[in-house]
Amino acid sequence: MERTEAMVAFKEAFGANAEDLFTAAGRINVIGEHVDYCGGKVFPAALNLRCNIYAKKTGGKVIRMAFRGIDGIVEIKTDNLDAYRGLKIGNYQAGVAYFLQEEGIEIVGCDLYYDCTVPFGSGLSSSAAIEVATAVALCEYAGVAYDKVQLALISQRAENKYAGVNCGIMDQFASAMGKKDHAVLLDCSTLAYEYVPLQLGEYCLVVANCNKPHNLVESKYNVRRQEVETALKALQKVLPVSCLAEITPKQFLEAKYLLSGVVAKRAEHVVMECDRVNKAVTALRAGDIVELGRLLNESHFSLRDLYEVTGKELDTLSGLARKETDCLGSRMIGAGFGGCTISIVKKTAVEGFIRRVGKAYQDSIGYKASFYETSIEDGITVEKL
Repeated sequence: MERTEAMVAFKEAFGANAEDLFTAAGRINVIGEHVDYCGGKVFPAALNLRCNIYAKKTGGKVIRMAFRGIDGIVEIKTDNLDAYRGLKIGNYQAGVAYFLQEEGIEIVGCDLYYDCTVPFGSGLSSSAAIEVATAVALCEYAGVAYDKVQLALISQRAENKYAGVNCGIMDQFASAMGKKDHAVLLDCSTLAYEYVPLQLGEYCLVVANCNKPHNLVESKYNVRRQEVETALKALQKVLPVSCLAEITPKQFLEAKYLLSGVVAKRAEHVVMECDRVNKAVTALRAGDIVELGRLLNESHFSLRDLYEVTGKELDTLSGLARKETDCLGSRMIGAGFGGCTISIVKKTAVEGFIRRVGKAYQDSIGYKASFYETSIEDGITVEKL
């Protein structure tokens, strides 16, 4: 939706003009999937696909929300923020407001129009973008200084404790802390981070959505978390570690006898994926994009065979990408069971890549994939209209 169109929609919904624009980014994760809740390092980057909130401060004790493509207005009262956990639309926002209020921030009445360009159910973290953008809007209207890392933590808490989705910190952190043309190397156990230039030379990242939506609450995501926690408890009998991410590949192979079945497979993915993150950062700093592509492929195979979160659609999409001469690597991103892939593709070959992979995918699966022109941008923006 163009800005002018969104501002017209705001006026139609609320009978006044929007005065501010608050945005937060969706994200990709270059590598390091399903390790954030195991204390591992991840390597996300913020996208130009964003949650845009057109807003006006109204005072009082009511937040009114309207949404692109959805009829009606959702209202939440600031003196009863615990009452909206069951909302089908607006519970993420209510959760953010609830936990900001718990931190002592006064929640001020406002009108918010949500125009989210992050595709829902895509694995590009539309929920984190919504949460972080909402947190920024509410803090700005409360007139309080805010720390972006704290906003990420509050947003994660809203998703975990209010909406009931057991996510790690990566999505909200990337949405809040993203930096243009950089990926963020984030240690999820300590929140230590550093920016690494995301420079791919004659290559670029192509994001493709398999268009099979996933739902984290209903998926097997929480089951995977239980499996890796079971693995950690077993390995702690012989290894002095606080999380799976502290275990080296060598240590894992020596202690693997303690595990069996799917629990062993899940733990092996986490340990080896953490190792791949370090190797990927080294490759990127050395300008070795071929090695980065190889690591992306390895990551996908591990997510397919050991963590078992891919499925026919994602395997088909990434497999077709890997067959392309000008593609160095491709893997699923996000929680899995649907969502997106990223592929490293030569810039001059992108048009043909999308055409061929798109056609072959539709022929195989029976419906189309969506491809996005993406760039790596700042996480949060605040603008007066």
